[in-house]
Amino acid sequence: MTYLDLLDPIRQLFAKTNKVSAKLFSFNSEGACPQCKGSGIERVELAFLDDIEMTCDVCHGSGYAPEVLKYLYKDKNIAEILKMTVAEASNFFEDRILQQQFNSLMSLGLDYIAIGQRLNTFSGGERQRLKLTKQINETDNIFVLDEPSTGLHPSDTEKLISLLNNLVEKGNTIIVIEHNLDIISQADWIVDIGPLAGDKGGELVFSGTVSGLLSAEKSLTGYYLKKYLEL
Repeated sequence: MTYLDLLDPIRQLFAKTNKVSAKLFSFNSEGACPQCKGSGIERVELAFLDDIEMTCDVCHGSGYAPEVLKYLYKDKNIAEILKMTVAEASNFFEDRILQQQFNSLMSLGLDYIAIGQRLNTFSGGERQRLKLTKQINETDNIFVLDEPSTGLHPSDTEKLISLLNNLVEKGNTIIVIEHNLDIISQADWIVDIGPLAGDKGGELVFSGTVSGLLSAEKSLTGYYLKKYLEL
């Protein structure tokens, strides 16, 4: 995850342990596979069909030149480590900077992603949470999030809510487009658009606090939120 600068400390650990250049452990630099240039895939052009992508038969998808994989850190090569999930890497590494990054990712329910996963493979919700991880200590910002809870387990949604509340306490403003009732129930101010979807929606149904939404007769969101909170 180059977006979070997570890989740089790992490259430095490999370089220090093996007494070689850190650039050797970058698939965008000296360590890149000569066949696929670090992408891990090869694009095959077909005359009358769409191009297809195949795993590189030299690096087998790692993106690294084969000779790079002989260098080890704690008995693992760089490709094996980049396949680790955040949770696995947290148990593997002792580096303080890396641990801070791993803890931030796990607090947002991203413990399952591979630390070498490329940004273009993440879902929209995952990318939004990755951005929050990078800006977790900033203040006086405005964040606009589009359904960041998509795909989250309820326990991970609780972690997301905790993070959003912490960001607000630091002076940030969070604008969230959501259908998740747990997140809606935590909002300071709710704008409910409806009453239904598509051409039967688009009108302002309600604007106000959670307590006001619960008594709004025309709001379906308020109706279902009231039932949900009574469970």
